[in-house]
Amino acid sequence: MIQINKLLFPTDFSELSEAALKYALQFARDYKAELHVIHVVDEAYQYWMSMAPSTVPVGAPIVEDVVRNASKSLEKLVADKLSQDVTVVHQVLIGRPFLEIIKYAKAQSIDLIVIGTHGRGGLGQMLMGSVAEKVVRKAPCPVLTVHHPEREFILP
Repeated sequence: MIQINKLLFPTDFSELSEAALKYALQFARDYKAELHVIHVVDEAYQYWMSMAPSTVPVGAPIVEDVVRNASKSLEKLVADKLSQDVTVVHQVLIGRPFLEIIKYAKAQSIDLIVIGTHGRGGLGQMLMGSVAEKVVRKAPCPVLTVHHPEREFILP
């Protein structure tokens, strides 16, 4: 029998992450596993700027502010979406998201990673890359990828 004692759910707070959270939470309940919930602040934060045509970039956000906001969002997610019948460990990390997810999984002896995927293909995939794809290829444990259930299927 497969034993799952620790699950990892990385989140970017998107709607897609919420779809994956349902799976992570159910696995945690079914296996009575500890659920690790992390958010990774991309170390490329210094390159962030407003992309709206009507706005003027005002510089990079201060990393402490970004981490503080991410921590508040993570606390809210844990309080609002996770039930009391699951043991939850949560943390905000800084770095390249795919790398930090892999490092965390290895350091914490995670048995299963449950991650949402944007389902990009073609040029979007090539230009933006995929955190989920890199995690699948490099993770030290099995990875369950979850795409949005309402995503329209388009033949390649």
